[in-house]
Amino acid sequence: MPQAARETLSGDPLPKAEQDKPMQNDETQHVVLGRLTSPHGVKGWLKVYSYTSPAQGIFDYPVWVLSMQGQRQSRRLLDARPQGKSLVVRLEGIDTRELAEQWAGAEVSIEKTALPELDSGEYYWHQLEELEVKTCDGVKLGRVDHLFETGANDVLVVKPSEGSLDDRERLLPFLPDDVIVQVDLAGRFMIVDWDPAF
Repeated sequence: MPQAARETLSGDPLPKAEQDKPMQNDETQHVVLGRLTSPHGVKGWLKVYSYTSPAQGIFDYPVWVLSMQGQRQSRRLLDARPQGKSLVVRLEGIDTRELAEQWAGAEVSIEKTALPELDSGEYYWHQLEELEVKTCDGVKLGRVDHLFETGANDVLVVKPSEGSLDDRERLLPFLPDDVIVQVDLAGRFMIVDWDPAF
């Protein structure tokens, strides 16, 4: 069982000693899904800001890895619901407002292996980050720094890197078969149909 899951095979609650044990700090094995923002009520509930789309998609993952001040700890999601315009959660081992206050600000992540497999030609954003971006003619534009959503399509933010054509940051629409010609995750690059002058 992956280390981030840290639950018993029977599904029983984690022993307290296991729950509070710091987890290996390996950023490359986790993907951030959101963050805990503030306590909600007096029974340990926390407000959560979700980066998933839809926002309630964060509730689909039963075990969360909380990261705060260089430490990672696994917590099972016990209950979750929308609360007005916010989302609130109750996590295993956090049952008082005081404990919830200690976790306010923590990042919520899961092990990448917990993500569902995608169909061919579909990618998670974290898979595209840091890929080298080259044109069909082999001109290196830089590396994917991050992505963001627009109403029409996702956008790649390509920042210059060693050996790139120039020092310009470029915004490329993520349009498979139009702009995105090839994505090679194993080779860590993508080929785009893009005029380097833009």
